[in-house]
Amino acid sequence: MARIKQLSKHLINQIAAGEVIERPASVVKELVENSIDAGATKISVEINNDCRDIRVADNGSGIHPDDIMLAFSKHATSKIATDEDLFDIHTLGFRGEALSSIISISKLTCTTRTVDFETGTKVKCENSEVKQVETGCAVGTIMDIKDLFYNLPARLKFLKSSNTEFSYIQELIQSLALAHPECSLELKKNGKTVLKTTGQNNLLQTIKEVYSSDVISNLKEVFKTDNLSGLKISGYVSTPDYTRSSKKSYHIYINSRTVKCPVFQKAVDTAYKSLIANGKYPFVVLNLEIPPSDVDVNVHPTKKEVRYKNPNQVFNFIYTSIQAGLMNYVERQKQFNKPEPAAASIENVINFEQPKFENTGEIIFDKDRDTVYVSDRIMEQEEQSQNIQPQEEQRQFFVPVDKTPEPEENIIGQYKNTYILVEKEDGLEIIDQHIAEERYIYEKLMSEKNIVSQMLFVSDVIPVSSTEAELIKENVQKFEKFGYGIEFLKENELIFRKVPQMIAKVSPKEILADILDNIDGNIDRLEEKILITTACKASVKAGQKLSTWQMQEIVKKWRTTKMPYTCPHGRPIVKFFPHKEIAGFFQRNA
Repeated sequence: MARIKQLSKHLINQIAAGEVIERPASVVKELVENSIDAGATKISVEINNDCRDIRVADNGSGIHPDDIMLAFSKHATSKIATDEDLFDIHTLGFRGEALSSIISISKLTCTTRTVDFETGTKVKCENSEVKQVETGCAVGTIMDIKDLFYNLPARLKFLKSSNTEFSYIQELIQSLALAHPECSLELKKNGKTVLKTTGQNNLLQTIKEVYSSDVISNLKEVFKTDNLSGLKISGYVSTPDYTRSSKKSYHIYINSRTVKCPVFQKAVDTAYKSLIANGKYPFVVLNLEIPPSDVDVNVHPTKKEVRYKNPNQVFNFIYTSIQAGLMNYVERQKQFNKPEPAAASIENVINFEQPKFENTGEIIFDKDRDTVYVSDRIMEQEEQSQNIQPQEEQRQFFVPVDKTPEPEENIIGQYKNTYILVEKEDGLEIIDQHIAEERYIYEKLMSEKNIVSQMLFVSDVIPVSSTEAELIKENVQKFEKFGYGIEFLKENELIFRKVPQMIAKVSPKEILADILDNIDGNIDRLEEKILITTACKASVKAGQKLSTWQMQEIVKKWRTTKMPYTCPHGRPIVKFFPHKEIAGFFQRNA
């Protein structure tokens, strides 16, 4: 083995740069986040030379001329000073590694000026060497990077095509724009503007600028606070009938920081269970505000991973917040000065009305097993929060969005004995009769404590495999809870003694087969799958001719559901055609 020797400063920086700077998008991330931390309201990013030339300009606070040389040295930062600061992070950057890493693998020129000086400072960095001169410039900072990875040819070989690398940069800027709608972001490629936001501090407007108006029309607001834990969540989620094919549309943030968080993602997935089909995912833009002392962002140099002091509490808070948003509940907050005892009156009281969820138990996330459990107790913190009387009360109440159904639906017919056609003032609705009723029955069964059963005097003997028999025996109480009575005649043979009254005419063999098919080797959420099968079997079938009165009843009941977007299997229930679109096809003005 060779003798041990000290590595050079430049080589040390190159090794460290491999952790922080993976590709061009990493450089953009570090520089734009520095601009945001500097209070910039306008940030411009220009990409050239196959993503190897990067220019980031901002109107932030700039860098003090006495600090500029120190800024490019390793572990130098203005954002933390003591050990305690690591547990009270309020900025996106804090490790002091980015600039020293970037100058070790590129040729960088920094031009900066603070408001206190009439002239600015220009710094040229190459091979970790820094030279400083005075120059004229506007308040803010311009970072101009040339020939990224020029001295690391091996790293260049591992980069993807320039288009692919630029797509990573574009996704990054989109994500940062959604996390910071108060900041105007512009992205240019070879001089052409690809993305630009106006920085109006309006998240809906930013989503529209980054994506399209089509997305906006399919979003539900999520907003909830918990004064006891200091948690607050805000943003938007898509309705279950508006989905994407991947989780790329999961824009999730912790204290406005882009993160990859399994707890957060699992909460989103759980909130949409039985609402969307397998392989489909919602569009999500959510920011969770949490006390910095309750979350650790110093897990990895890229700061994308986080750890929570109480992951179960965080999971439950996110899950219930999304569910409330989908159920058309929007939290409103008002400040009330605590009245003197003599002045107290009925007018000073506001009732706390919490939306009723399908499951009021605590949701527990097991991060080691990536599993969700539901306990039989309500979170103690929720109970405690109702007994707190702060000096300046901030009472919470949920106001359901107005959703008054029309007294009489304008049914104009039935198509293929499967779809109900409803004329609306602004267009035409096509409703799938089977899954509309299935959604209503499913929610009705979920809310009922006692499901009425029908005794069966005659039942087919149903053979089952050893595995299926064991599964049914272990969960016979769950079947009983939802109106099914099962008795084993032999080890691998059973009969139904009773079934829910609404499906009494359905063959027990068919019912059991559907339940077992739904399980498909996965016994998670067995109760839910029993209910899904029951609702499906009890609903009117596709191809069944209905009278106008029957169609009226189906549509009227469906409109009262909490989740009218999809059936429990995740299929969309209704398709709406605006009158303008129909008239336009026939080249009519109206």
